[in-house]
Amino acid sequence: MTSPLPRTVRAVETAQLLDLAEEAAMHGFSQRLPVDWLQQHLAAQATHYLFPTFVHHLRHRPEVSPQWRCQQLLTVRTGEQIWGLLDVLPDTFDKIPETLDTASKKDIVGRIEQAVTVREWGERMDPEEMPQN
Repeated sequence: MTSPLPRTVRAVETAQLLDLAEEAAMHGFSQRLPVDWLQQHLAAQATHYLFPTFVHHLRHRPEVSPQWRCQQLLTVRTGEQIWGLLDVLPDTFDKIPETLDTASKKDIVGRIEQAVTVREWGERMDPEEMPQN
């Protein structure tokens, strides 16, 4: 049985986020950014944040169901923070250490709500740099 959707925010370094994106790609999850796009645009030494929003069930793929659809706050090379989505397996998310205090989590959720989306940010940049799944 899967644990309930946590109401928390987890911090991950760029390398960890790339691993999560690779896992999502390996499983064919629908909400993810291409690993090569992330490598090109993420700030190498940044901390990024994951906030589980809802449980995503795939009846036709029980081996990877459920997934937790997370909002992610990404720091890109320009220093801006942008908003995206990432599907993560519950067991994978549970292995990410809990390192943030309550005030930090509230601040991060507020920043997620104010952040431009990956698409909006990409449209301001070179349109050729938009992620393609």
